[in-house]
Amino acid sequence: MESAQLQAAYRSLLDAAITVADYGGGAIPVPPPGEWTADQILAHVSLVTATTIAAASAIASGSHTTYDNRIALDAWTINRVTTLAGGTAGLLDRIRHQADALCALAGPALSEAELDTPVPTRLLSNDACMVDQPMPLRDLLAGLAETELPGHTQQLLALLPDRAPVDATA
Repeated sequence: MESAQLQAAYRSLLDAAITVADYGGGAIPVPPPGEWTADQILAHVSLVTATTIAAASAIASGSHTTYDNRIALDAWTINRVTTLAGGTAGLLDRIRHQADALCALAGPALSEAELDTPVPTRLLSNDACMVDQPMPLRDLLAGLAETELPGHTQQLLALLPDRAPVDATA
């Protein structure tokens, strides 16, 4: 798998997060009711990335694995990750390193057969089950690069006062 698209998606997300963090000389943009703060979005992305790294690592080690994003939607877990990372700066650093690790796995470290390995997958978004079936690891990685990260990039940018809100709490 070519990891360039995944790297670009992480780079865009991190750039958007920095733009939001730097807005107004440190004033933290407040999301509309029911939406996540920038730190909650970043913690969610960190959890999703960690889950994806775990699945890819399990496949690389010859183990069986599953992929379930429910923990990345849990408010307590999101807040705990934010605290453990030390806030925005720590979340940005964590995601940057996680992205490096995942892109290394998604690129040359995994064979085509490993990328084609079916992974029992459960994906929820806005309290609706979007996927509940096996998916090849390559499709999970592509979904991260093509949908998940760009959606959260737009969600971050929507926190800026001159942008319309985007519902991407997936």
